[in-house]
Amino acid sequence: MAQRTVLVVLFDGVQSLDVTGPVEVFTGAEVRTPGSYRIRTASLDGAPVRTSSGLTVVPDSALAAAPAAHTLLVPGGQGTRRPDPALVDWLRAHGPRAERLVSVCTGAILLAAAGLLDGHRATTHWAYCDRLARDHPAVDVDPDPIYVRDGRVATSAGVTSGIDLALALVEEDLGRDVALVVARHLVVFLRRPGNQAQFSAQLAAQTARREPLREVQQWITEHPDDDLSVEALAARAALSPRHFARAFQAETGTTPGRYVDRVRLEHARRLLEDTGDGVEEVSRASGYGTPEAMRRAFLKALGTTPAEYRRRFTPAPAGRPR
Repeated sequence: MAQRTVLVVLFDGVQSLDVTGPVEVFTGAEVRTPGSYRIRTASLDGAPVRTSSGLTVVPDSALAAAPAAHTLLVPGGQGTRRPDPALVDWLRAHGPRAERLVSVCTGAILLAAAGLLDGHRATTHWAYCDRLARDHPAVDVDPDPIYVRDGRVATSAGVTSGIDLALALVEEDLGRDVALVVARHLVVFLRRPGNQAQFSAQLAAQTARREPLREVQQWITEHPDDDLSVEALAARAALSPRHFARAFQAETGTTPGRYVDRVRLEHARRLLEDTGDGVEEVSRASGYGTPEAMRRAFLKALGTTPAEYRRRFTPAPAGRPR
């Protein structure tokens, strides 16, 4: 097995978790499969960098002295807001040589500034997707997923999604069992698919101002298997269906139907991840009624079936041989 060099680029204002999260994943994989990864960190001049949280990180070397990278990983952080031209020049010159280009959070801004995302689908932290799309129109920015793979380029959303992406890369390199062992060790036992939305339904929607609408939001979350038609929800809020639908969208930023769809999908995902309930039981408990209705919802939102979702994103039993 060829050893893969993972080179992590450091700079002042880097987000510390963007660095340490993926590094812990690759290091954990190396511990379990010695010789799989060589992890190196480097800054432009080899000097220590100060992270956005005030921590000081000492790199292994200057970028000029760094080994050739199989996986070139660019983290994000405040230091990407005004990219260092010298760092962008280095990425422009050396990025094409790496077999795999990876960014965490706003590290995508640095890759885009170096022209390395042109023609590629990519994502970044939700708060910076508009900026990335505006400043780099040649990049196909997708604001929804927690990470995106497009050929040799892999980009991820905010902070902890870098761990999800690193686990996916370890699975690609070394297999599912190794990735799940690392995930359990890091207590990240529920690995998320890349096309999962950056927000949960509750986070994606605003919290309604008026108490009756807030109560309806809570009711939907707690009773996904109930009658959640507009008529039923409107009656619970003591409003006419038309008034309720307009008020709900105005105060939450989404329609009642879309909100219900998101809540039911999340509920089904959690049951598939956390329980041994059958697909038919999960579909009823989540309000889909039939396995086929749940299957269509999963394919539309996640690009996979419930059975495949459970297989890929549930840890193997603890006693399973490795």
